[in-house]
Amino acid sequence: MRILTHPDHLDAWRAKILEERPARKKTIVVTSGTCGQASGSLQVLEALRREIDRRGLADTVGIEVTGCHGFCEMEPSIVIYPQGTFYKKLLPKDVPAIIEETILNDKIISSLTYVDPASGHRFSRQKEIPFYQKQMRLLTENNFHIEPEKIEDYIALDGYKALGKALFDMTSQGVIDEIKTSGLRGRGGAGFATGRKWELCREAPGHPKYVICNADEGDPGAYMDRSLLEGNPHSVIEGMLIGAYAIGASEGFIYVRMEYPLAVKHVTRALDQARKHGLLGPSILGSEFHFDIQIVQGAGAFVSGEETSLMASIEGRRAFPRQRPPFPAQEGLWGKPTNINNVETWANVPVIVDKGAEWYAKIGTEKSKGTKIFSLVGKINNTGLVEVPMGITLREIIYDVGGGLKDKKTLKAVQTGGPSGGCIPAEKIDLPIDYDSLVQAGAIMGSGGMIIMDEDTCMVDIARYFLGFTQEESCGKCVPCRVGTRQMFDLLTRITQGKGEPQDIVRLEDLADTVKAASLCGLGQTAPNPVLTTLRYFRHEYEAHIVDKSCHARVCKDLVAYYIEPDKCIGCLLCKQSCPVAAISGERKKLHVVDQALCVKCGACYDVCPVKVRAVSRLTGTSRERIAP
Repeated sequence: MRILTHPDHLDAWRAKILEERPARKKTIVVTSGTCGQASGSLQVLEALRREIDRRGLADTVGIEVTGCHGFCEMEPSIVIYPQGTFYKKLLPKDVPAIIEETILNDKIISSLTYVDPASGHRFSRQKEIPFYQKQMRLLTENNFHIEPEKIEDYIALDGYKALGKALFDMTSQGVIDEIKTSGLRGRGGAGFATGRKWELCREAPGHPKYVICNADEGDPGAYMDRSLLEGNPHSVIEGMLIGAYAIGASEGFIYVRMEYPLAVKHVTRALDQARKHGLLGPSILGSEFHFDIQIVQGAGAFVSGEETSLMASIEGRRAFPRQRPPFPAQEGLWGKPTNINNVETWANVPVIVDKGAEWYAKIGTEKSKGTKIFSLVGKINNTGLVEVPMGITLREIIYDVGGGLKDKKTLKAVQTGGPSGGCIPAEKIDLPIDYDSLVQAGAIMGSGGMIIMDEDTCMVDIARYFLGFTQEESCGKCVPCRVGTRQMFDLLTRITQGKGEPQDIVRLEDLADTVKAASLCGLGQTAPNPVLTTLRYFRHEYEAHIVDKSCHARVCKDLVAYYIEPDKCIGCLLCKQSCPVAAISGERKKLHVVDQALCVKCGACYDVCPVKVRAVSRLTGTSRERIAP
């Protein structure tokens, strides 16, 4: 075991790691984060190991197991180096052909390569795929090259080099100045200047001081923090070490929800390795800096992501928020000065210290520097994690990186910032993604959730869904949030049931303003955002639900009924075969009939009918026609 007591020892270890690496002709990298394992990556991995052993190729072909590569839609996937060959959606039965054709004979298996949905072009190399080409992967690129349970892989890629630089070449104030010059803003929500936040904590009276990594990622569809912790945990640990040195903290905590077992496993392993090699604990790298980190697992309450709730949970109390000020930098954990940043913020720190603040500040926009990781989900072809420079437009993310919408549907809106964010309409598709532009549009950056919605999305129902989530996750401590969100949710439910009244829109706006202004913490203060933005940009949909009793997206089932028009039906049986509850009767080439008592209004018949089909409002008889492809 190497106990590192000087930065020179770190450099020597790095050189030895690189020197001792086996000289294999090819290496197969299996992406195996949570998304990969859920799709079957472990079975593919086992099949690869068996096939390589069977053929006696262990000396010439290596296998590495990494975290998520971001392209979750294509899991399980592999990349074969040095060519960078990318194969997607693999099954164990594909492995013998991969070894025979690609590993031994350098042939590409066309059926396993990626086809771009926008252009129809087929790509065999990972770097050429449009999903990756438009990205700028400062934090996530190393997920291709690091086995998260091997500290040696992180060291070989200049890991902990920035820590050595901070401890021996910079003062604590110098580190803070570097972070301030870089323009780094918190990636967890509000976007407060990170360097200034550190400085406030450093200047606050009281000892000991604490630093916390907030990994309580609770937004539906968001998994940026999970991916970083699973794939490159040492980058977060190194960032916390540098931040603790700058602030003067001696103890840190990583607060991670227990629904992330793989992240917890990899972080726990990484902390143990760092301690064994002298990178955590007393006299780090032989310096006078002492610091250690503990893991605290949260129970998964959304409100625990709020800073004061999170600290209460660490202290062993119920995760209730408290009034601010005092802010955590003044009185935080156990009443002592505390700095809290999220996973992505901490992971940026080693990059800034290593490459320099001026280099980092050239990336992004004037007020939003660096890159941002988004979880791209919803009605889009390329779901996954994308890391892009600040200032990139929604259009570039959706169509260049995301490959456009599924089934070539029309974009309706983009939800950013999770359940506390806002819905941006399609006409703002050229909006640059940075903190200020999103706020002006009524949304927020948040932690980085980005949900793509198409023409079949009901914006009233979406607002109801997100408000229902925040209402259920409210801790209930303050009346405006506890009662106000419930009243708003009830109003939205009435509207989606066809029971809304014109004055309900005014009531919603008044309630939203009250909840935002009077709630105790960020959950209540931002919960009305989905309602306010949908009212701002999609007011006509609310009016259609209330006045016409119609849901044009055919989502609100109380407002839709399906009928087969006698003069249109050709008796093809498609609707009957697609109905999941056998609500349609009829014989071939004869009129079919929908039993309204049995119909669950799923719309399957509507989707498969080859002629004009009608979705009719149950209450008013207004209709909407469509010719199916």
